[in-house]
Amino acid sequence: MPKPHRVLIDRVSGYADEASALLRRRRLTRRPFARVYYPSGRAVDYATDSEVGAELFAAAGRLIEVAGRRSGG
Repeated sequence: MPKPHRVLIDRVSGYADEASALLRRRRLTRRPFARVYYPSGRAVDYATDSEVGAELFAAAGRLIEVAGRRSGG
């Protein structure tokens, strides 16, 4: 018969293995996107490989550069 603390350790390490596998799978399937909200409440997601998405990411990059210069960074 296994020692009681071994059962607990095995169970916790099993949960940790499952959690790390889930995070790994999630990280592989996530793709960057730009979400635009309209005044009507509608939201649209644009993938980076779409024409509009590429333009949005380029504009966001320029805004980040300008904000970095203004804050002294």
